[in-house]
Amino acid sequence: MANALLDPNPDRFSIFPIRDQAVWNFYKKAQASIWTAEEIDLSMDKWDDLKEDEQHFIKHILAFFATSDGIVNENLASRFMREIQLPEARCFYGFQIAMENVHGETYSLLLDHYIKDTREKQDLFKAIETMNCIKRKASWALKWIESSDVFAKRLVAFAAVEGIFFSGSFCAIFWLKKRGLMPGLTFSNELISRDEGLHCDFACHLYQQLPPHARLDAKDIQEIIRDAVHIEKSFICDALPVSLIGMNQELMGEYVEFVADRLLTCLGVDKLFHRVNPFDWMELISLQGKTNFFEKRVSDYQKSGVMTPSQNAQKFSLDEDF
Repeated sequence: MANALLDPNPDRFSIFPIRDQAVWNFYKKAQASIWTAEEIDLSMDKWDDLKEDEQHFIKHILAFFATSDGIVNENLASRFMREIQLPEARCFYGFQIAMENVHGETYSLLLDHYIKDTREKQDLFKAIETMNCIKRKASWALKWIESSDVFAKRLVAFAAVEGIFFSGSFCAIFWLKKRGLMPGLTFSNELISRDEGLHCDFACHLYQQLPPHARLDAKDIQEIIRDAVHIEKSFICDALPVSLIGMNQELMGEYVEFVADRLLTCLGVDKLFHRVNPFDWMELISLQGKTNFFEKRVSDYQKSGVMTPSQNAQKFSLDEDF
């Protein structure tokens, strides 16, 4: 049975004609959402106003994020870009690599800005060597890059990296946003979580595009997801050793399981945990924002015209319902 994603394709170097419009649309959506680290304003972030336990929590999160995007990129560059034969999917992955670089630069800038002690800063930048809870997450992701398993299994594993390993950390930073703290950090989190949500959705879409014989048994997918959840909950225990206001290990664990169930559903597999979202404010944040069109900075800003399919759609109008 033909596999348009992986079967050898002598036409893979030419983008047109478009062979898979849905995959191409993912690429154009990613392209429309481009941003740079220079757009993040940290001048109003009051790091010293955070409590010590809150700083501990955020340091762990930023330390993981500072290296995680590089790991994702290594997989894309060394494995997926070589294996995928569909030009539209290659376009998406090429653009994802560029945006992961922006994410990595942003997290590095955040750590560099907040952490003044040089030795501590170095330890955080080398967290996959100096912090066991982060080393476990990195090692799990890295083993899939080296794995000889079929593409489908590695695709699901990296969907878990971007969908589960990132979920608790995104949630923690949104928790700061809910409390009106660290506006620069939380704005960067809006942008990055939006990007990563798209990357995870794309992975699920590609998986569903695989012919039935190339997919995994449901139990194999559930095993990967269960393993990722276990590692992420272990990370939370180290990053969040004490209960904070509105945030603790138990609630975060429930949230990670809730996100894992949602990922399983996207992959066409039954839920494992049957959790509800313990953070109602996360539901509000996850809704696509209907922000004021004239607001100076909005995280759902998209480059003018990139997503519009026709010239007529690009005509400027002042009678749109914003």
